[in-house]
Amino acid sequence: MVGDGVVGTIESQQQSLVILLVRVGVAAALASILVRFESFKKLLFQPRRTARQGLQLAGFFAVMFGVGMAVRVLLHYKAPDIGLEGALLAGLLGGWLTGAAAGGLMSLPALLNGELLSPPVLVLAGLAGAAARRLSPAVDDIWHFSPFVDMNIYRWYQRRFGKPRGDWQMLFFVLIVLLQIGYILLGRLAHGPLLYPYAAGIPAAHRWLFYLDSTSNVVKFAIVVAGVACVSIPLKVWKSARNEAIVEEQQRLLAEARLAALTSQINPHFLFNTLNSIASLIRLDQELARVMVQKLSSILRRLLRRQEAFCPLSDELSFIDDYLDIEVVRFGRDKLRIVKEIDPATADLAVPSMILQPLVENSVRHGLRGGLDGGTVRIASRRQGNRLRIEVADDGEGMSEEALAAADSAGIGLSNVRERLQVLYGGGFQFRITSSPGRGTSVEIDLPVEMETPVQPLPYLGQRIG
Repeated sequence: MVGDGVVGTIESQQQSLVILLVRVGVAAALASILVRFESFKKLLFQPRRTARQGLQLAGFFAVMFGVGMAVRVLLHYKAPDIGLEGALLAGLLGGWLTGAAAGGLMSLPALLNGELLSPPVLVLAGLAGAAARRLSPAVDDIWHFSPFVDMNIYRWYQRRFGKPRGDWQMLFFVLIVLLQIGYILLGRLAHGPLLYPYAAGIPAAHRWLFYLDSTSNVVKFAIVVAGVACVSIPLKVWKSARNEAIVEEQQRLLAEARLAALTSQINPHFLFNTLNSIASLIRLDQELARVMVQKLSSILRRLLRRQEAFCPLSDELSFIDDYLDIEVVRFGRDKLRIVKEIDPATADLAVPSMILQPLVENSVRHGLRGGLDGGTVRIASRRQGNRLRIEVADDGEGMSEEALAAADSAGIGLSNVRERLQVLYGGGFQFRITSSPGRGTSVEIDLPVEMETPVQPLPYLGQRIG
């Protein structure tokens, strides 16, 4: 085989195959390392990029694959150098600018070693990958490229007169093979016959190009196959990460849709009950009804402005104040008493929007029902370490265990709150209800103080290439 930019001695066939196997392993390792960088994945999975983003992506390819070339130059070990395949991948996944920039940058170690043909060859490989990207009907065709020759031929034959994916798969496979063969032929043209008589003594200035070659037809075939594998394996590694990103995005969108449905369920429920309260007062006290309409108008304005999933606890309590003003008007101040025990340290902590209103409404509507002397609703919050505890309790008629289980599973308020907390926190919350007949009901929520900032949605990953 040939190494270090010159035609060297012919190694045994076994040694040659081991080197090729190591090259494939290096390709898999570099791909696995790159995919650990979130910034790389974000750039890689974007179907359209700005010029700056394209250059950033080229930088990732150039650094990782350039390191392999530098190791080969410094340690005189052929296996880590997969620059040709790296440049092709950069163009295929990044486009014209990324392919050309990555090819030029990753060839710098070879250029410093006197391999003058390396930069133009790798730039051309990057442009060839970009051309293949341009010919691909959609992004999914790139990610579905198969390293198995028989599968590519089968797809091409099966879909020749139908979907275009098989045609592109076969075209890209042929492109990789032709690049590998052309690379070998260019190296031979630059250095002469394989058995160069004074190969070990060639000065650095004449080391035009590093390439792999052999007099064995088996090794020649293996060189081409290894080249295909060094392209397809990184694609498979990154495709797996891409699929995980798609699944996570779908789960996020599903959670958002579920949360929006639960929130929209609360709003009509609250509005319906409040309008009933107003209707009951119109004939009895029009002035009180007018005050309640004004309070309701204030509440609705808050609801229309509130689009976020979270808000400070102080905002949620302010919303509850408006709601309780309506209920106090209906029941009378001597019937409905409100007690607040709010820890000032909890005022700015984030809580789910509209999470307290169903609990307070449950206490007012059900906890105080039937009490001739009215009752008290207590709202308390406290911080314990990295947990926020909120309690809404009443001293009303309470519920038996059977009634409590039925209310928790069938009622809109309690079940809605539990479902929303499940969507937002997973298993990181606690929701406890305690009640006994004649002693009232208490609902306690235990939440983590700090939550991760919700991830930004990924761009549509199946977008057609423009």
